[in-house]
Amino acid sequence: MILPLGRWILRTACQQLVSWSEHPDTAHLTIAVNISAAQMHHNSFVDDVLGILKQTGAPANRLELELTESLLIDNVEQTIEKMLLLKAEGIRFSLDDFGTGFSSLNLLINLPLDTLKVDQSFVRDMHRDARDLAVVRTIIDLGRSLALNVIAEGVENLDQRDALQRFGCRSFQGFLYARPMPIEAFASHSNTIPPYQGL
Repeated sequence: MILPLGRWILRTACQQLVSWSEHPDTAHLTIAVNISAAQMHHNSFVDDVLGILKQTGAPANRLELELTESLLIDNVEQTIEKMLLLKAEGIRFSLDDFGTGFSSLNLLINLPLDTLKVDQSFVRDMHRDARDLAVVRTIIDLGRSLALNVIAEGVENLDQRDALQRFGCRSFQGFLYARPMPIEAFASHSNTIPPYQGL
């Protein structure tokens, strides 16, 4: 079911982008969609994505496709080729759960990425484990050195956010900001997000 379900998720996300684009308060928002290995390696993946964008009229530069390191184990050259075709249309890419898989730094350098995401397992334990703290700081430094946006996952309290901010991280994801919710609840909730002093 992953292929039809993946297309439905992508279409739903693009329809939401269209809805957001019609209002000044939400026109700047992006949506990130997780992409499975089965989707990425399917022959019609690029055509599917571009077809959905055309059908919905969604702004391509507001769509970000999230890949995991495990997805990159097979057919790396083909994956990069597909990414470049989609990036040419304005679509963005992020690497999710970075540091938990087996991708090499050489691979990271060659991937046409926009965003690097620090896995929540490192963020969760960084105040208790000096090794996790070192990994978090290294990933943030690495991402910034490669001119990538770095997002820290699993941020659940202000202490974590403030520490990450001191390390140079500027984007955060986690329960500090919101738990999963219906899209209808998003507009009212967005006004309660804890302020970030760097913005």
